[in-house]
Amino acid sequence: MKYQRQFGQVIWPFSFPQGQHVSILSTHLQKARYASATTEKRKFYENVSISQGEGGLYEINLDKRKLKTPGGKLFTVPNEALAIAVATEWDVQKDSLKFYTMHLTTLCNTALDNPTQRTEEQMISAALKFLETDTICYRVEEPPGLVELQRNEWDPVLNWIEQRYNVVIGSSTSIMGPQIPEETKETFRQHLNSYNFWSLTGLEYVITQLKSLVLSFGLIDRHLSVEQAVLLSRLEEEYQIQQWGNVEWVHDYDMYELQARTAAGAMFVHLSSESTAVKRKILQD
Repeated sequence: MKYQRQFGQVIWPFSFPQGQHVSILSTHLQKARYASATTEKRKFYENVSISQGEGGLYEINLDKRKLKTPGGKLFTVPNEALAIAVATEWDVQKDSLKFYTMHLTTLCNTALDNPTQRTEEQMISAALKFLETDTICYRVEEPPGLVELQRNEWDPVLNWIEQRYNVVIGSSTSIMGPQIPEETKETFRQHLNSYNFWSLTGLEYVITQLKSLVLSFGLIDRHLSVEQAVLLSRLEEEYQIQQWGNVEWVHDYDMYELQARTAAGAMFVHLSSESTAVKRKILQD
């Protein structure tokens, strides 16, 4: 049975601000088409399906071939929802495989092969280092318009995370940035310890895209949408564009690229959690 006929429409069980149910996968696949060509390979299969293998893990089948990682391991994911999302990436490919649009597959490969042999503790420490250079903690002293924009747009998010986790972060116009209390770092370390290895892989990817632990937590905790998080991470650039103009297609390209990567990372965090469930709607002939 072909993948798309077996599972039909997938409804993801998490919501974003204002109670809207957002399909991050749909957004990611739509916007990823704007990505530049870096790696392509001729498509060698017709049908995509998933199957459950040993230990309850899910596998991706391309015709009768089982997908494998770049490191030669059998490609397996921890739950059905993530398997469907990855299968969708393979299913929408046309004549050639555009690997640069397959962010979920890439993240799974990273989690499975772990090429640099990193531990969860190392990943948590790397994530916490971003707090010391967090985008929304560094403020400018001029021009007045940008100062006001940063205060109006970034302060509410900073206030939210401080209240949400009962921590102190602050902001600074100094090149050294704010002095983050050790208690704050320890609180976030304990929170990050609640994530499994796969979720940490996705979260670190989001943090790297946004250059902000604060915005990443806001996104994963559903306080911010993908579009909001990306816009806030590019606040100074957007201000400069409004002042001086831009090459429109270049700006749109960069925005779509960042949104696609951020959306994929956020989806990966949610779908790699054990609580993820799938609802199906069977397509009729």
